[in-house]
Amino acid sequence: MKAHHVTMLGTGLIGDFYTATLHGQRGRDDVRVVFSRSPERGAAFAERWSIPEHTTDLKAAIEHDDTDVVVIGLPNYLHEEAVGLAAAAGKAVLCTKPLGRTAEEARRMLETVEKAGVFGGYLEDLCYTPKSLKAVKSVQDGAIGDVTWVRSRETHPGPHSAWFWDGRLTGGGAIIDLGCHCIEIIRCFVGKGNRPVEVMCTTDTLVHPIDDEDNAIALIRFESGAIGQFEVSWTFRGGMDLRDEVAGTHGTIWLNHFLRTGFEMFTAGGGSGYVAEKAETSAGWLFPVGDEVSELGYVDMFSDMFTSLEEGRAPRETFYDGYVVNSIMDACYRSAKSRAWEPVELEWRGGSTPRIAKSPETYEGQTVIKRELLPDGRMKLILKDPATGDFTDRIVAGG
Repeated sequence: MKAHHVTMLGTGLIGDFYTATLHGQRGRDDVRVVFSRSPERGAAFAERWSIPEHTTDLKAAIEHDDTDVVVIGLPNYLHEEAVGLAAAAGKAVLCTKPLGRTAEEARRMLETVEKAGVFGGYLEDLCYTPKSLKAVKSVQDGAIGDVTWVRSRETHPGPHSAWFWDGRLTGGGAIIDLGCHCIEIIRCFVGKGNRPVEVMCTTDTLVHPIDDEDNAIALIRFESGAIGQFEVSWTFRGGMDLRDEVAGTHGTIWLNHFLRTGFEMFTAGGGSGYVAEKAETSAGWLFPVGDEVSELGYVDMFSDMFTSLEEGRAPRETFYDGYVVNSIMDACYRSAKSRAWEPVELEWRGGSTPRIAKSPETYEGQTVIKRELLPDGRMKLILKDPATGDFTDRIVAGG
């Protein structure tokens, strides 16, 4: 397996997470050059991670002779330019979420990569958390039957950098920042071949003096009949709340990725050490994270990306996935304005998914609605008469 040499675009928090993962986990891959819009930040980043070169020239960084992979950790408004330069240079390109500010922007990036014939990976880390990967595998293996409903929640006190708060640069507020995670998590559970049909969304700006939403809730209806629900906020206090719930015809999955990971600590000392991303305090009850880059999905994400690149196959998360996510977010914003269900408009490649349907159980000519074991051991059935539509209770065993 070959070593890959990376051009890292961006020196913010995400650049640190990405570089820490590449240098510390896979080991054989390394960042050879880093681009930053600030020479001071670029120099500090290069020194921090022992990177040989840093530059403020985006084109030069991407076209650097010693690198074969470009990782985009830049603000949203710079993604399309960087993707275009990487594709023109014939290099594999991995882009952080969201892919674009709008579905149209994402579609153009998708087309650019496909026309150039270069590898394109969508860096949606939260779909790669160890818990998520295991849970998705369980769903695909049929452990909970047909998925009927998925809820994904991401909330925290707000982004780290000034540009995040400017919708002109990002494309929106909390939906663009956090909803993109939730939407793709939902798609992983309901199935990526399950077409998103329509969206109902409400947004509001409750706390921050900004033009875009700092809170949003949405429902996504899929072709199978499954419903996805996401909740996002930049006003949640107490850290970062990442939770997913999946309901199926035969089971349920609950995932808590950050605030309740099994590591809880109380300190009255008020130390100033790093606790976890978006933690607001270093005193009182704290919820540290053991291996943050692993628990947030970065390790498995980059392993999948580079292994897929080496094997000549598509990764779990592609530019097309990023485009679908942007299309759903566009529908969310339209729905928030119209206060109505809005269709998801996109070029669909996923085929069709049959509607969830089950052959009902019968008992003595009656349709079984529910079986229930009573406290005394008796079995009760709730039955429906198909001829009259009447419902009855019947004890069928025990007692």
